[in-house]
This record gives sequence, C-alpha cells and structure tokens, in this order.
Amino acid sequence: MPQVILKFEIFQIFWTVHLHLFCEESAPSFLSYRTVRIIGTPVKYEKILYRSKRSWMWNHFFLLEEYTGTDHQYVGKLHSDQDRGDGSVKYVLSGDGAGSLFLIDENSGDIHATKKLDREEKTFYTLRAQAVNKLTGKPVEPESEFIIKIHDINDNEPKFTKDTYVASVPEMSDVGTFVVQVTAKDADDATYGNSAKLVYSILQGQPYFSVEPETGIIRTALPNMNRENKEKYQVVIQAKDMAGQMGGLSGTTTVNITLTDVNDNPPRFPQSTYQLWTSESGETGSSIGRIKATDADLGENAEIQYNIIDGDGRDMFSIVTDKATQEGIVTLKKQLDFENKRIYTLKVEAANTRVDSRFLNFGPFKDTANVKITVQDVDEPPVFSRPSYVMDVHEDMNVGSIIGAVTAWDPDAANNQVRYSIDRHTDLDRNFNIDSGNGSISMLKSLDREASSWHNITVIATEINNPKQMSRVPVFIKVLDVNDNAPEFAMFYETFVCENVKAGQLIQTISAVDTDEPLIGHKFFFSLNSENPNFTISDNEDNTASILTRKSGFSRREMATYFLPVVISDSDYPIQSSTSTLTIQVCACDSRGNMQSCNVEALILPAGLSTGALIAILLCIIILLIIVVLFAALRKQKKKEPLIISKEDVRDNIVSYNDEGGGEEDTQAFDIGTLRNPEVMDTNKLRRDIIPEMLFPCRRASPIKNNADVRDFINHRLHENDNDPTAPPYDSLATYAYEGNGSIAESLSSLESAATDCDQDYDYLSNWGPQFKKLADMYIGKDTDKDS
Repeated sequence: MPQVILKFEIFQIFWTVHLHLFCEESAPSFLSYRTVRIIGTPVKYEKILYRSKRSWMWNHFFLLEEYTGTDHQYVGKLHSDQDRGDGSVKYVLSGDGAGSLFLIDENSGDIHATKKLDREEKTFYTLRAQAVNKLTGKPVEPESEFIIKIHDINDNEPKFTKDTYVASVPEMSDVGTFVVQVTAKDADDATYGNSAKLVYSILQGQPYFSVEPETGIIRTALPNMNRENKEKYQVVIQAKDMAGQMGGLSGTTTVNITLTDVNDNPPRFPQSTYQLWTSESGETGSSIGRIKATDADLGENAEIQYNIIDGDGRDMFSIVTDKATQEGIVTLKKQLDFENKRIYTLKVEAANTRVDSRFLNFGPFKDTANVKITVQDVDEPPVFSRPSYVMDVHEDMNVGSIIGAVTAWDPDAANNQVRYSIDRHTDLDRNFNIDSGNGSISMLKSLDREASSWHNITVIATEINNPKQMSRVPVFIKVLDVNDNAPEFAMFYETFVCENVKAGQLIQTISAVDTDEPLIGHKFFFSLNSENPNFTISDNEDNTASILTRKSGFSRREMATYFLPVVISDSDYPIQSSTSTLTIQVCACDSRGNMQSCNVEALILPAGLSTGALIAILLCIIILLIIVVLFAALRKQKKKEPLIISKEDVRDNIVSYNDEGGGEEDTQAFDIGTLRNPEVMDTNKLRRDIIPEMLFPCRRASPIKNNADVRDFINHRLHENDNDPTAPPYDSLATYAYEGNGSIAESLSSLESAATDCDQDYDYLSNWGPQFKKLADMYIGKDTDKDS
C-alpha cells in the first residue's frame, strides 16, 4: 500500500472540511474513495475518481496574507515517492512568482514565500512543479500544476461610497419615513469568515433619525419634526465589519439632512390695526401704503392673497399682492376729497393661496386686520361747475352783449375767492371779454358766422390769495346764423345764343348759393329786374331757373353780347336778394345748335377760312417779322467795328486840347480804344468819369520861360500833374500844342497867356504878317461880333 503524506492547516472558523480516505488491501490499487462534507451546506457532494497510480502528487497550498515574521514564510512541501533520499532527485518550480516571490529547496522540496502577500491584490497563484534526476537531467515525474491560495485576514476597514451624503425629508413626517440609504464596502473576502460582514449603526443624530443595521437605510425616528424649530441635522453613520463584534474595523460617513417646508403655518398679521395717510390730491392707482402678514413657511407655502372684505372704504381703495415681498399694497381707487370725508376704515384678510389638507386641523390658514386711512388736506385749485361749457351767440349780436357765464369755486375749507380771465393765446383776435368777478363772457367785436362758425377759448380761474392755484376750462362758442347774405350765382356761366335760334328755346340753366344756413334749408326765387324783349326767365322751383329766348334770330352784326340782370332772392327772414348779371354772347351755330364762332371779326373774313386757319396765318406773319428784325440787327452789328479789340478792356483816359488855349482843364476824355482804332474817334464825346463845369474851362497856366524845348515843357507839365492833389485818381494822357523855336509868332498856344479869363485882344495878329492874315480875320471878326 502506498504511503500518503497529508498536511492540514485550518484557518476557517465556521467552515470545516473533513477528508476521509478509505484504503483496503482487497480493493484494487487504482480505486480510492474521497468524501468531502461542508458543514452548513445541506447538499452532500460525493465523487468517485478513477485514475492510474502516480508515483507523486500534492494538494492545494494555503498561505496567510500580511505575514509579519522575519523569516521567509513556509508555504508547503513537494515530495515524490521516487525520491529515496539519496539526493539524486531535485525539485524544479515554475509559474507565477517562481524564483522571486516563491522559492523551493531543490533537495527537500520545501516552498517558502519571500515577502508578505496581499489577498486584495491577488487571491491565488498558479505554479508548476517537476522532479528531475540530477545525474541524467531527465524528469522522474511528469510536470504537475498546483495553486497557492492566499487566506484572507481582516486588514481592511469598511469605506462608504461617499464621504458626505446630502438628503432631505419633509417636515412633520411620520416616524419611519425613508430619508436616504448609505452604502459601505469592505475589501476583505466576503466568502471567508466575517471580515467583510458589515453592520451599520448611528453615532450622531438620535433621537431624530435611525438606521437599519443590515441595509444602511436612514429613517425618521421622531414625530412632528418642525422645520421652523430646526431645519438642518447632521447624522453620523458607522459601518463595522466582523458582524459588529469586538475587534472589527469600522468606517464613518456624515449625512446632512434638511427638513423641507410644508404649509403647516397660517399667515398672521403682527398687529391688529394699521394706520395709513394719504393726500386728497393723490392720483388714481397710486400706492397709499403697505401691510404685511407673516408666514413661517417658505416658497409657495408662504404665498399670501390679500383682500378687502369689509369697511367703508371698499369703493375708494383696493389692495394687491406684491409677489416679490408678499406684501399687501393699498392703492387709490377713486379721487379723494378731504372736505367730504377725512377717515376711511378697511378690513383686510390675508390667506394662503395653497393649503395642505393634512394640517387643516391646525386652524384656518387666514388672518384679518383693520386698516385706518386718514385723508390729508391740500390746497387745491379752483373747481369749475362743468368740465366744459358750450354757448350760443347770434352773429348780429351787439358788441358788449353777454353770451354766458362760467362758475368756479375753491374746494378747500378756506373757500378763497376766485378771479376769472381768458387765455389770450386762445383768443388772439380778442373777440371776447370776461368779468373777473362773476365769470360772465361778453363780446368785444362783432362776429361773422360765415368767417368762423365756432370759437374755442379757454377760461382760467385763479385763487386770489394764492395765484399759483389755477384751473382751466374750455368754452366752445357757437355763432348762430342770421340771414345777412344774399344769394348769388353758384358759378360763372359762359352763355351763348345761336343766331338761328327760335323763340322759347332754353339757352342756360342757372342755380344759386347762399353762405347762410337757414334751419329749413335754402329756397331761392329767380326773376328779371325788368322786362326784356330778347330773353325771359322761368323759375323751376328747385333752386334753379331756365333762361329762354323771347324772339327768333339774333345777329352778331347788330349786337354781339347781351347782359341780362337776374334777381335772386331767398326765403328767410329778413329776405335778402341780389342782382347778378348773365353775359350772353351771340354765336354762329350749325344746324344742330353746336357753336362754331362767336367773334365779330370772323364776319369780314372769307367764308372759306376757318378760325384755325386765320390763327395759323397770323402766327406765320409774326414769325417772319421776328426773322427780319433779327437779320437787320445782325447786319448792323457786323458793320460796327469794336472799340476794343483786346479781350482785356483796360480803359485809360486821354486828355486832348481842341484849341490853342485854355490850359489843362480844356480837355476831353475818351476811351483808350480810340488810340487803337483812330478811325472811329468821336470828337464830340465827353469824359464819362467826371462832369465838366463847362466845355472849355478857362485856366491860367504858368508861362514857359526862355522858350524851352517841347521835351522840357512836357516834363514840367508832367511834374505838375503828378504833384497836384486835385488831379483825378486815374491815368491820363495830356497833349500840349507847342510850336517850338523858330516861329515868327512864337507860341500859338494859350499856355503862356497872361489873361485870367476867356476875353482876349487879338489885334496884334494883324502885325504878324500876311501869313497870319486869315487867322487875324477870324479872331478879330469874332471880337467885333462880341462887341456888337
């Protein structure tokens, strides 16, 4: 019978493994029985194995984790029945951690672990072992696989999935209401022992909350927990392994629990009566004041609706809820009057908009309070008896007549006197006046309805003691119609009568208009102011009349135009009438009565020419005349040569002397163009820049001494003109007639004349010789004529 070596190390507490080996001599060597029974398991597992006889084998090895010894931890021993102890067999180890984590004694087969192991990192290791002959190197046993399992120890404390939990539960919840579930995990082996069996407990939070030991569910433990008393709670939960026994490890977590609000509190007014004040001049819809009821709840559970349920001011005031502050805003509903009522009382109710039926037994979720409102007096402006006034006045009313009156008074208790006036911006023509004491309105000017049928003015009422207090009221004045306008033609009529007309033929229908507006409408009557032999009128009695001929045939040669006076009368009182003249032209007509021509001139023209042809002939004649006039003007312009050829019209002045004497003032100016074109020189042209006192003014000139040459003479005159302050401020050319030296008569110029006026004695000319006889006859003859 083979020798079997068994080594057992038992580390379990609740589990027991029994191994039974039955070997009988009479039994076959290949048959063995092994029965494994697990206590606590109701199922019995039996297995019969049939195998060939092996010369060596071993079981699973078990190793305790977290070994703390100084030597290597012994794992187990490998042994083959082929090993006879003579040292010829060696054991070889391979697989997970072989040679580093696990070492084997090749001679004895003992296996040791070189370092401590952690089951949470790796629960088992798979290795392979073989027995080899040292001399031949051949295996004496086939390679076999075995497992080293790591036995768990309680080296990990429970850890919660969250460091801090946040939860909430409604206030006033029943006992046992679910709040939240906490969960912890243990890294130890849950299938081996109690190292990972957890138990929950509450360390902080009693007596308000409790926790289920197995599940970690937190529930309420105290009834009627009120949020208004305490809203937030901090609960500490512990999870302990080893089923909560002594020596087990533990972990904790914090649960912050908040009580959520429910509507378990009714609104309450902090005071039973409120006092408010308002001015009587407050505008409708304006805020008077605020009141507020307190509610310990939050959010929608604290929403309040305010209502006025009673009081003498229900018609004057209203109340609305401010959603942001949950206040009741008292507003003005109608205009107040201090003089009529000074104090109002309101009864206001505040109620929750949402009510929880579970708490109706707590009482009504509403409250009431009284609000007393005092009206304060202010100085008010005058008040008119009406918002507007409408007055009527006839347009023929005399100036100064009273149209009507307005009334205003001071609504204050002082009842100050009121003064009336008209806003002149609304009565720019100053048609009306008002009595400042009694408010009666009178006329300042006569009115004309046809010019303006309505007058809109504004009357101002002012307190005498306080002029800043004033009121305005519109006054509409309607001007009533008076029959003061006579009817007249409705339009201008272009009437004609044909030359071949017959007696009694209609030639025109006329109508009339009247600017007046009678109450029953217009009714006009038409007639002729005298009997007319040519025409008559027929009243159609519909405010129109027909003009008829009284004879047959009219002639333009005898009378081209007829004037027919027509009398038009109205029917209102007093009756107004007017005479309008109807102009009737005599025209040539065709057989059907269509007008062809009304001009008298057409009678003397050939019968074959129409009016259009005559107009065309006349236009052609006018155009020909215009062409002839333009052609003549162009020819005249061609013949006349321009005085100034240059583009620049530079006008200088040339002073010329027309006689032998007279000095510098005996000059005549003309354009510089004369020098450029001497052929067109105008000898009779006067200077245009000055008005000469006379044609040949006499001026005494200084004599030339020693018969100087012309050059010296001109230079001397030029110097005098340049230095003369009375000389004209323009350029001028002065010419001086000088005979020069060698003449028997010396100079013939009057520049050296000693006379101061124009009368001179020319008898000396007869002494100059025969050459000057003609000249002497001319001047001596003139003197003789003057003397005579």
